[in-house]
Amino acid sequence: MILSDQAIREAIAAGDIVIEPFHDDALGTNSYDVHLGKALATYRDEILDAKKHNQIDPIEIPEDGYVLLPGKTYLGVTQEYTESHRHVPFLEGKSSVGRLGIDIHATAGKGDVGFCNHWTLEISVSQPVRVYEGMPIAQLIYFEVRGEVGTLYSAKQSAKYNERSAKPVESMMWKNAF
Repeated sequence: MILSDQAIREAIAAGDIVIEPFHDDALGTNSYDVHLGKALATYRDEILDAKKHNQIDPIEIPEDGYVLLPGKTYLGVTQEYTESHRHVPFLEGKSSVGRLGIDIHATAGKGDVGFCNHWTLEISVSQPVRVYEGMPIAQLIYFEVRGEVGTLYSAKQSAKYNERSAKPVESMMWKNAF
């Protein structure tokens, strides 16, 4: 079941969901709009290796915006820091962003119960697009969980994205054994 606007407010009041900063005008009927942070990053190497720690180069979005180009993976970050202790957060693109040809996540739309951080966005574009810090970029939708959660994401030994960061975080695939 998806939480309504009122249920999201109640979960925030109970401490089950944290959104910082929270702005009431970003709360939709059954979602919360998150905004693009100032930091972007791109991978340094043209060829990425899933078994290696691929380094990234930071980009700061200037006041007059930054042009994203096709054929490149950009890592972005939400302005909002979020926590979800009893609900599964899903990050979905906004239709107005998609209509600009911007994809905000390649695969990682679902968060885990216990995820506490800014969201790293996996951004790609179909044609050049100028983006701005603070623009609405995605929406969070919260689902109820049936049953008790055995281990929150924030308590998992294998969790790779627990360190709080307001900057995009590169892939940590290289930490997996394969």
